[in-house]
Amino acid sequence: MLTATENMYGADASGLICGFAFDAVGHGEPIDSAQALEGLQADVQSGFTWLHFNLTHTAAAKWLEDHLPLSELFHESLKDGSRSTRVELDENMLVAVINDVHYDFSFEPQDISTLWLSVGERLVVSARVQPLRSIDRLRDAVRRGAILMSSVALLVHLMHDQGDVLVHIVRSTTTKVDDIEDRLLAGRLETKRANLGALRRLLVRLQRLLAPEPSALFRLLKKPPRWIAESDLDDLRQSTEEFNVALSDMAALQERIKLLQEEIAGRVAEANNRSLFVLTMVTVLALPINIIAGLMGMNVGGVPLADNPHGFWIVVSIILSFTALALWITRRRVEDSE
Repeated sequence: MLTATENMYGADASGLICGFAFDAVGHGEPIDSAQALEGLQADVQSGFTWLHFNLTHTAAAKWLEDHLPLSELFHESLKDGSRSTRVELDENMLVAVINDVHYDFSFEPQDISTLWLSVGERLVVSARVQPLRSIDRLRDAVRRGAILMSSVALLVHLMHDQGDVLVHIVRSTTTKVDDIEDRLLAGRLETKRANLGALRRLLVRLQRLLAPEPSALFRLLKKPPRWIAESDLDDLRQSTEEFNVALSDMAALQERIKLLQEEIAGRVAEANNRSLFVLTMVTVLALPINIIAGLMGMNVGGVPLADNPHGFWIVVSIILSFTALALWITRRRVEDSE
């Protein structure tokens, strides 16, 4: 049964969106901020507590600083303008800055925001500004009865959820690129390079924000805190490998989009050259007509064939002859250039 605080989604006076107390078997029970403080003050040897906060709430940052035993690095990260993904060890706690996509992600580069995490042996605190997809998937999983035996297991579950979201983005982007490529192969040049450019910018931004994460985890795995179990370290390594695979797929998709952009640019340039060639041909073929018409139309004395009854047809014959000669010369030059 969910509490009233949880149903109000971020309406807690402390800015708490949701809280869960996990017992020794990994089952999470919903709690509010008051219950969380009571549980943290009690001398509990098993389980852990997860609190998720909304930083847009004016009281959230101060409540975190006044009531929870968090490291200074975590509070500094909340105030820091840097959004680069990282996982650091400070005061025997893990401080993580993770970038994720918004819940209502619409394939726009600005639909990416940051999640701040503090992971200790008995306490996990997460905070965000915008609703994020991965953390909401984790919250729904806990509500449905997901078993999390440790605080690091929660972090690993979040990493897997984030990896799944990233894989979904890559698959959806691949589908869009496949559709654009099919239209391009069908000769439909109405495909705009701007569409591909927007997808490429999105992938570049995602990769730039997420790429530091595996290397940061590798540094952590070399010298982990003592309270992290070996099984949790193995799960962290696995999530890192999955992230590397997703980032590799993203890099390959960026290269494919780049090649498609170059192909579209080449075909557009070829179509423009063809149009320019046709325009040049028409101009060359009309040149004899324009020159002769200009000469014969001068309002001066001595215009040849003015009194000849067959003068018109003679002039037409001359024009046709020069036009045929210009056409022959142009075709010869085109054949020589090929």
